[in-house]
Amino acid sequence: MQGHLSAWLVKHGLVHRTLGFDYQGIETLQIKPEDWHSIAVLLYVYGYNYLRSQCAHDVAPSGLLASVYHLTRIQYAVDQPEEVCIKVFVPRRNPKIPSVFWIWKSADFQKRESYDMLGISYDNHPRRILMPESWIGWPLRKDYIVPNFYEIQDAY
Repeated sequence: MQGHLSAWLVKHGLVHRTLGFDYQGIETLQIKPEDWHSIAVLLYVYGYNYLRSQCAHDVAPSGLLASVYHLTRIQYAVDQPEEVCIKVFVPRRNPKIPSVFWIWKSADFQKRESYDMLGISYDNHPRRILMPESWIGWPLRKDYIVPNFYEIQDAY
């Protein structure tokens, strides 16, 4: 089923994949990393002027990583603003995504957290915010092994 935004993107020849709707009826789209920057600019021009949240997650062990953007179209005198969820999937070996910090300033700290926890690198964007520079690995990846962690056996 194609939503309003997906139809608009198709009309303008922009490549994407619809992932359906969430439980609140918010349209979810998949965008390729190489297309994300240009589509992000068009979404901003179209009226999605507020980045409500950006997060990331590990889709599956040794699988893809996802950067998720929740955008809202804020307008005057509108009680129910339009929302959309954008997912950008990247391989875990070289997880690079164009930064949209220059479009939505609220992406700053959220992208840094995605880098610290999952290792997703955003072009032209500062790196660490939570972890020390010397930290090795990405703690929220499903295949992460905690360094120097020894489980206590037979504690009693």
